[in-house]
Amino acid sequence: MSKRKLNRRQQWRIEKVQQERAARVSKKDREIDQQLSSGQLGAEQEGLIIAHYGRQVDVESLEGEAKGSINRCYMRANVDALVTGDRVVWRPGADNDGIVLTRLKRENALVRPDTKGQIKPVAANIDYIVIVFAPEPYAHANLIDRYIVAAENTGIEPVLLLNKTDLLNSDNAPRLLDMAERYQQIGYKVLTASTVDEDGLELLKSLLDHKVSVFVGQSGVGKSSLVNTLLPGINLKVGELSEQTRKGMHTTTTAMLFHMPDGGDLIDSPGIREFGLWHIEERDVAEGFREFDGLLGTCKFRDCRHRQEPGCSLREAYEDGRISEERMESYHRIVNSLNEF
Repeated sequence: MSKRKLNRRQQWRIEKVQQERAARVSKKDREIDQQLSSGQLGAEQEGLIIAHYGRQVDVESLEGEAKGSINRCYMRANVDALVTGDRVVWRPGADNDGIVLTRLKRENALVRPDTKGQIKPVAANIDYIVIVFAPEPYAHANLIDRYIVAAENTGIEPVLLLNKTDLLNSDNAPRLLDMAERYQQIGYKVLTASTVDEDGLELLKSLLDHKVSVFVGQSGVGKSSLVNTLLPGINLKVGELSEQTRKGMHTTTTAMLFHMPDGGDLIDSPGIREFGLWHIEERDVAEGFREFDGLLGTCKFRDCRHRQEPGCSLREAYEDGRISEERMESYHRIVNSLNEF
């Protein structure tokens, strides 16, 4: 589909908005520099990003008398992109505000491309990516596989969580339980939970304790309800499914970090219906499928696409039942999508 051409007035309005935005950013940068040079700020200290709002972030103080306090801070223009879970060096202001000076080294980061193809981090310094799916909205295995590929390529351990088990019935249970078993056979941790029946919550909590975990998944799968149950008193807004589409409606608008009572952190991320992987190579996709381990690089042809080529090790494993039909199809769907952007 070709892009709609803009008329002169529309182009002028867009340029005017961009100029005004740039002027506001420049003015704010001058104010930040003035604060830094005037001695209005406290001493440098380490902090933790617990939420992100455009050029502002909520920073939790990790040291000093104000340890544990939350400050709404601006970022200097030269600071690398920040995300929930980042550790930073910052200076506090007088009114629960402050300025972030630099980002400290990340252990890892879950990233995804936006609609413009630009890479955007989702969360940083993570131990577990908890991929939440449920009977409703409809659970797409390919979306789960995309999260898994992103996690495997980042060195973060994926955990699958079938939530809302109280909604399992004779229609949806066979497909969902088969899906869960398929991932378990590959070697992934698979848990089940229900905040209604209070089922599986203790096992989930014990897994998350003393770890940094991020909840990901479609809107409506119950991520915020899980956070509310695991962390009483948080009271995140919980959304209902659309009556027409049975899809979730966004309630979490930015990734937010919460501390577990017995240690560890939990990050609740906005629901995502699509998770693009345009930023990675075809080889990286294959390496994100655990059942392909030991097979990659053993095909007859070096440029094998793992479709109908003779001597393809993946095809042989698929025909022998060592790779499931669902995962093989999902792999090809992801590979085909790499050239769609």
